[in-house]
Order: sequence, then structure tokens, then C-alpha cells
Amino acid sequence: MGSLGVDFVSPNEEIELEFDSSAFPPFKLSEIRAAIPKHCWVKNPWKSLSYVLRDIVVVFTLIAMAIFFDDWKFWPIYWILQGTMFWAIFVLGHDCVVGHFLHSFILVPYHGWRISHKTHHQNHGNVEADESWVPMPEKLYKELDFATKFFRFKIPFPLLAYPMYLISRSPGKKGSHFNPYSDLFQPHERKYVVTSTLCWTLIVALLFYLRTIVGSLQLLKFYGIPYIIFVMWLDFVTYLHHHGHQEKLPWYRGKEWSYLRGGLTTIDRDYGVFNNIHHDIGTHVIHHLFPQIPHYHLVEATKAAKPVLGKYYREPKKSGPIPIHLIENLVKSMKQDHYVSDNGEIVYYQTDPKLFGKKDE
Repeated sequence: MGSLGVDFVSPNEEIELEFDSSAFPPFKLSEIRAAIPKHCWVKNPWKSLSYVLRDIVVVFTLIAMAIFFDDWKFWPIYWILQGTMFWAIFVLGHDCVVGHFLHSFILVPYHGWRISHKTHHQNHGNVEADESWVPMPEKLYKELDFATKFFRFKIPFPLLAYPMYLISRSPGKKGSHFNPYSDLFQPHERKYVVTSTLCWTLIVALLFYLRTIVGSLQLLKFYGIPYIIFVMWLDFVTYLHHHGHQEKLPWYRGKEWSYLRGGLTTIDRDYGVFNNIHHDIGTHVIHHLFPQIPHYHLVEATKAAKPVLGKYYREPKKSGPIPIHLIENLVKSMKQDHYVSDNGEIVYYQTDPKLFGKKDE
């Protein structure tokens, strides 16, 4: 201690201040953009279609194998693999020229989802304007009945939420991805929503027709259960890219929010052997900041951007072949991240200790 009551630190000692993830970043979006190689921005339609062809071949190969084996020892393997391929097809539809075809096949209204997902990208991290797994303000949360809270946060129910989200969005938000007059859409977008809803309806009609040919049980085995697995993948991955980090991440309101600050609260995840299968969707930070970068350049773009991002980039925990470590992140977050304060422009998730009782506190 110095004579004036000041602590002196040796030049050889390092002082590491606690990192505040809500602080304004010392870099601009343009600096991140400049660090990414130019070729990462180039979309190659033929390369994109090659991934589509790959996935379609795998899907129909799995169907052929299921027909050939038709054994209850094989069906669980088929369900997991095919459900994962449905999820991979969804990811491809994210930035592929045939996205409408791919999404309709797995009962996703392409334009309805595309427009709401664009809203999510443009407002990520904004409590009031974000669209995907957005936190509920405390007042709204406390107005919900217990059943709604329970099914939103008690696993496995949140992993089955996507179809309901398409129909009626999240608590506190109105509209539907199928209704062209929903609050989600602008007047000039309505014709696209009508097209997607019609395509979705045709696929549903086709499935009912197939049911008359192969029967309900066979349709459930070939399509229904893989569809459920796909939905679980979608909710699992989407949630963990925006929640469940070991340190609580900020959400913003009003003047505190910006596109860059919101995007930097996104979390990259390592999915082991699934990284390649689902087209590196785990490289989510750069995808959020620059959604125009095609999926096959995301890993390289992320590596190039990391020196600029510094501590604002959270290195994902390395996964084994199967990303079972992420289940712990999901369970912990569902137990703790329930609502945010009604007040303040920088807020963090808070916990409702009464929701699951003492065992889950």
C-alpha cells in the first residue's frame, strides 16, 4: 500500500477486469466486415444445389432402407437419422434458391417464416421487437396461467413448440405465419404469404392422400416421427443459439439496442458430428451479423472475424461426437431464464423460484 492509500501493481503483474458483455464494443460492424475474406461473401448457386442434392439423396436412401428392413430394430435409427435430415433441409432452406420447395416438404410456410425470421435478424436482442424465443417482460409473465408457464419451460414441451409458434407466435404477440393479414407482414408481403400457405396446404393434402394408401401407422413411421424429431432439433438449436450461456447475456430496449450489440449476444455452439450434417448452423454469430454469407463460408468467416470480436466472441465448448454437453445448458437455462424486468434498457433474465418448486431452484 502506498503512502496515499493507493495499491501499486508491479509492471509484471496483469490486472484483468471483469468483462462486461453489455458494454459498447470497441469496434464497428464495418471492421468485422472488412476482416472477412471477399470470397466468403460470394454465393455459388451450383454449390448450394449440390448440398440440396446431397440431402435429398440421403432422405430417399433412408426411406428405401426403411422399406427394405421394415424392422422395429431399425425404425428408431431411421427416425433419428431422418428427423436430423429434415432439420438439415430446413437449414438449407435458410439461404438456398429452392428454399420454398425444401420448407414446404417439412411443413414450414416458407415466406411466412422467411419474413418473421428476417424480423428476428433485424431486431435480435431487442426485448420489444425480437421474434424468436424473445423474453417476456415481468408483468406479462406474471399474467400467464401456470399451465402456459409450465409448458414453455418444462422439458420436453419447449422442444415441441415450433408448430404452435407458426400458428399463434409467442405469448404476448399476435398473428400467424399462415395469415397474410397477420401483424407479422406488410401489405406488399401478403401475396407471398398466400403462396406459402397454399403450398403448405397442398403438402398436408398430399399427406392425407398418402395415409389412404399406406395407412396411418406407416405414414407416422415414415414421416410423422421424423417430423417430430426435426421440430425438436429446431427448437433445441434455435434456443441454445440465443440462451443458456454460462454467463447471463444482456437484452436491450430503446436507445441501448443496436444491430451490432444485439447480434453480439448470439452464441456459437459445437454440435460434433452434426456440424457438417446441419450445414454449420452452429457458427451463429457471423450468421446473425451477416446473414447474406452462405453456410459453406461461415466457418472461415468466423475464424477471420474472431480477432476483431475479441471477448465479444464466446468460444463454444468443444463437443464430442454427440453434443450431449448442450443438454445441461438447455436444462439449466429453462430452470433459470423466465422473464426480464419491465424497467431498464439493459436487462437480464430473472428466475421464477415458484415455477418448479424447490427441487428446480
